[in-house]
Amino acid sequence: MILLTELHYHPPAALFAELLRADGILLEAHEHYRKQTYRNRCLIRTAQGVQQLTVPVLDGNRAEKVSVAEIEVDYRQNWIHRHWRTLQTAYGNSPYFEYYADYLHDIYVNKPALLFDLNQQFLRLLLKCFRITLPLQLTTEYHARYPAQPSADNAGLLAAHPSIADRRDWLTPKAAPKTPEPDTPAASALVRPYPQVFGPGFEPGLSVLDLLFSQGPAAGRYLQ
Repeated sequence: MILLTELHYHPPAALFAELLRADGILLEAHEHYRKQTYRNRCLIRTAQGVQQLTVPVLDGNRAEKVSVAEIEVDYRQNWIHRHWRTLQTAYGNSPYFEYYADYLHDIYVNKPALLFDLNQQFLRLLLKCFRITLPLQLTTEYHARYPAQPSADNAGLLAAHPSIADRRDWLTPKAAPKTPEPDTPAASALVRPYPQVFGPGFEPGLSVLDLLFSQGPAAGRYLQ
């Protein structure tokens, strides 16, 4: 099964539960950018509760008319400092923050110009952290629904694994997500409760960073 998904900024842990069962990843590179989604934000848990971290983009008012692969990150705002300080404050005392911190920080300080590149670099790093080795390709054209006739560039991957699970916009920070396809699993059922830095109780739907900093190499055990 090939998992078709948009790129997220530090995606929810449920996406990695799906990746553990996939044979390959197909990243949507030809959609129009969509605001108020995980494409440029993530959820973490702090002492004050769940907090949203958002990457600002240039020309946000017309962003939804621009290809997602062309959206530029707005580095005029000091968001890197804010995000990194928030992550340090929230997870600095977690068991594995220091183990992964330098790798994450290196991507931040390199300041990729495009949101697509920033997210892809973080995704590739997180796949290594979870020891997930999958062929990864980008779509070469946009299809509103899959399955569809694959392009020549994607034909090899899809020929070997003809089943495509379309998970675009499956995960959303909005209260009312789109109606899922019949075979789409509930995200809340894919991640088993694990010890989080701040409690009480378990908070589902957080960025996979929360799980990684808490459990390190054992994080995969909590993905159903």
